[in-house]
Amino acid sequence: MGEAIGRSATAAGLVVAFRGDLGAGKTVMAKGAARGLGITDEVTSPTFTIISEYSGRLRLHHVDAWRLGGWTDFQEIGGEDILDDPGALCLIEWSERLAGDLPRETEVVELVVEADGRRRARITGPRLEAIARAFLEASPGGAP
Repeated sequence: MGEAIGRSATAAGLVVAFRGDLGAGKTVMAKGAARGLGITDEVTSPTFTIISEYSGRLRLHHVDAWRLGGWTDFQEIGGEDILDDPGALCLIEWSERLAGDLPRETEVVELVVEADGRRRARITGPRLEAIARAFLEASPGGAP
């Protein structure tokens, strides 16, 4: 699914807010998105750097908001500039910490780990919903 997000991202800019518990798969989705953008660098969680940037078909801004105290902290490290970058895909892990202040157009992927270990994604936003439908249609068995 992450790779499908990266392949489908356009230069019009896209901000994706990832939500979910520790180990739910937020960084795995970001790695997939990077592959979809043609990025060959190793993508790791930017927990300590807060923002990592990669070059591919589009720029990828990978944000981990876990250590941020809120919107003011995000602004102080240039967060608004990366959100406004029209030539980039911006992925934000632990976006709950910035939720009330993210752009209205932000699309959301909420990852949930089920009791049996399977993961479920709740997707909100027209661009991601279309990507998810295409992904499911192309998947063997059309996984729910």
